[in-house]
Amino acid sequence: MAGDSDKTTHFGYQTVPENEKAGRVQGVFNSVASRYDVMNDVMSVGIHRLWKDAMMDWLAPRPGQKQLDVAGGTGDIAFRFLKRAGSGHATVLDLTEPMLLAGRKRAEAAQMADSLDWVVGDAMALPFADHSFDVYTISFGLRNVTRPQDALAEAFRVLRPGGRLMVLEFSQLPNPLMQKAYDLYSFNVIPRMGQLIANDRDSYQYLVESIRNFPDQETFLSMIRAAGFENASYRNLSLGIAALHSGWKL
Repeated sequence: MAGDSDKTTHFGYQTVPENEKAGRVQGVFNSVASRYDVMNDVMSVGIHRLWKDAMMDWLAPRPGQKQLDVAGGTGDIAFRFLKRAGSGHATVLDLTEPMLLAGRKRAEAAQMADSLDWVVGDAMALPFADHSFDVYTISFGLRNVTRPQDALAEAFRVLRPGGRLMVLEFSQLPNPLMQKAYDLYSFNVIPRMGQLIANDRDSYQYLVESIRNFPDQETFLSMIRAAGFENASYRNLSLGIAALHSGWKL
């Protein structure tokens, strides 16, 4: 039986030892932290804002809820959650401290600092007790996790009974011709724009490759169910360029 040091995973299209992926991903986001929100605009042509609004529409935050936003970076989802809920608390967890520092500055500018915590941590080993949160969200982050199934198991653990998981992630278009056209755009345009905007082609190349490596909608739905979530379902956004997956801890 292979030891942990022998296990491999994907870093974009490269095969790397599992114990190296987190550091490599951290390097990507250290590199782009100051330009992360611009990066999302580049990768989705600005449509990510509508997708995040659709996430909140389906999530329907309620006053007083406690949210954990994993791979929450600069706090985009947490800010939306708190504004929709009206009151409550959000904890933003991310592997990359510069991302959290950028988010903390945004929170202070928006006078929302009292409603937010910022925690450096790993999605596969959350530093929280069982049954701590009402809502677990992760947006464009799960594909960067070394073992996504472990992250889903941790999501299930920290949610309270009746709690909800919601994942927003780039996905696969059901039409092969449309997928081919989207791939042409992704692989030819996005890394070049990354070079122009952030002087960082390699990070954007990794992000494009990581999208194509992520499981399709049905496969990912089965992973959510395997983690113990019930009433699991998904909705395609922009014909499947992205997808929302939802599940409940019942």
